[in-house]
Amino acid sequence: MTQTSPDSSSDATAMTAKVGTTFAYGTTNVDAALLSFAVSDAHVIVDERVLVHAAGKEITPTELRGDHGTRLHLVEGVGSGWLEVTYEATVEITRPTDIPSGLGVEYDQWVYMRPSRYAESDRLAPLAARNFGGLTGMDLINGVGEYVHKHFAYISGSSRGTDGAVDTVLAGQGVCRDYAHVVIAMLRGMGTPARLVSVYAPGLEPMDFHAVAEAWVDGAWHIVDATQLAPRESLVRIATGRDAADTAFLTTHNGLTTFNRQRVHAALVEGDLPADDYSQGVRLA
Repeated sequence: MTQTSPDSSSDATAMTAKVGTTFAYGTTNVDAALLSFAVSDAHVIVDERVLVHAAGKEITPTELRGDHGTRLHLVEGVGSGWLEVTYEATVEITRPTDIPSGLGVEYDQWVYMRPSRYAESDRLAPLAARNFGGLTGMDLINGVGEYVHKHFAYISGSSRGTDGAVDTVLAGQGVCRDYAHVVIAMLRGMGTPARLVSVYAPGLEPMDFHAVAEAWVDGAWHIVDATQLAPRESLVRIATGRDAADTAFLTTHNGLTTFNRQRVHAALVEGDLPADDYSQGVRLA
């Protein structure tokens, strides 16, 4: 997929990044796999390459479109052996300057205020009210982001794939998706629509896929990254949804999969990473 010009509603000042991933999973009798690794078509994609091998054969995946520019790749007939994927993309990182409007925006606001599988806002609403009662708008999302940043320990491998926001609050530790789930649950508990975004994150160490929250404030979606591990202005959107259930990197139908290897890369083509002032709102394409 190639786009040649940025959307007129985006900031004309853009950074260019090269992002991608390579990974391999052992498979046993897998009928199909649904993968989420491609840059959202909300960005200007200068060029990209997708290469998929399953059971020793090159396969052309079917691209499926989801909400908010999400692009999924369906691989059928995976079978037994190895599922190997290489993805490379060059992307212009622009910032939207328009104000979203229309029925879809109102729909999103209501959907992203509901409790969900990993963001149990109904259970965390009392905790949110005790800590953030009286705060609204940017003060609220900054307060929640700073609270999670200061009160939780970021420890790789410390959480399970089944953990939700309540589990993370009880454990006091987690990884990026756990931080995002707590932020989302607390914001929803305070009546602010919030959702999860998987991203490529230039500057992230160690490099991996990253997850952040987005909150609806003052008529637009703003990034909330309580980990503060990478500049928000250089993030590249992959998938968007209620929580990790909607943005899963790999979903398989039948059979078994075994992790073998994975590498993620994301870097600006030129220039330094932008400084990030976490008191200021940042929007993502």
